[in-house]
Amino acid sequence: MNSIAQTESQALFAAAQSADLSPLQAVIFDWAGTLVDFGSLAPTQIFVEAFASFGITITLTQARGPMGLSKWDHIYQLLQDQSIAAQWQTVFGRVPTKEDVDVIYARFMPMQIAKVGEFSAPIAGAVELLQWLRAKGLKVGSCSGYPREVLNQLLPQAEAAGLKPDYVVAGDELEAGGRPGPFMALANVLALGIGDVRACVKVDDTVPGIEEGLRAGMWTVGLSLSGNEVGYSVEEFAKATAEEVDARVAVAEAKLKKAGAHFVVRSVADLPVVLAQIAVEMRAGRMPS
Repeated sequence: MNSIAQTESQALFAAAQSADLSPLQAVIFDWAGTLVDFGSLAPTQIFVEAFASFGITITLTQARGPMGLSKWDHIYQLLQDQSIAAQWQTVFGRVPTKEDVDVIYARFMPMQIAKVGEFSAPIAGAVELLQWLRAKGLKVGSCSGYPREVLNQLLPQAEAAGLKPDYVVAGDELEAGGRPGPFMALANVLALGIGDVRACVKVDDTVPGIEEGLRAGMWTVGLSLSGNEVGYSVEEFAKATAEEVDARVAVAEAKLKKAGAHFVVRSVADLPVVLAQIAVEMRAGRMPS
């Protein structure tokens, strides 16, 4: 970013910091790739390792494909991949079944629980953003594709680092199911006592997370750089050239916009500007559609 563009960006951010966010009432965040775990690395690598323990090789790109779904559904979708299903046929002599999903899930879960704490660092700007939202009178909700057992390991470490939403719902807690359905987002509306779903903003780095917010009737903001769609680790991002980053971000942005995201920014650090813009839209009578 050149000095002129950087100055303009800083000016926009400063203006947003003092902006009127009414009539917004709440922002509902995803976890991995959104608030914590830059690059959404924790679930991705564990899927690779869990499948490998059954003699099945999957790539990180394949592992990322269904990201945002609950983890059981994620495994189910991976087994629908033609190349993965063909490997399963070769190794076990039959097509994969839902019972096989259960078996892989049972193998995946303790591996994920053991590893998730290593990826609990807040994404840059996340702690300050939650403080700013509360100072503005907004409530902070959250939901995740992680099961509750995994969140129980993640949340205490995230809280110690300064991240504590007002409400958290896990991907396996609702009888109605998880993403891309609206159920976890709407559970936040009920728990937080929000009077209008249109006064909520759903923030997520995955396509199912954007679909969740849309189906719940909320504004949606996709995150391109920090999450699953780009998939850089902090170290990889630091070494990448601006051209490489821009190219990968452009692909991620196009995918999130195609899913219906009202806005797409690089990370939660960029949210104040977008939230201020959404508030202006709402005061002008425009609502999410």
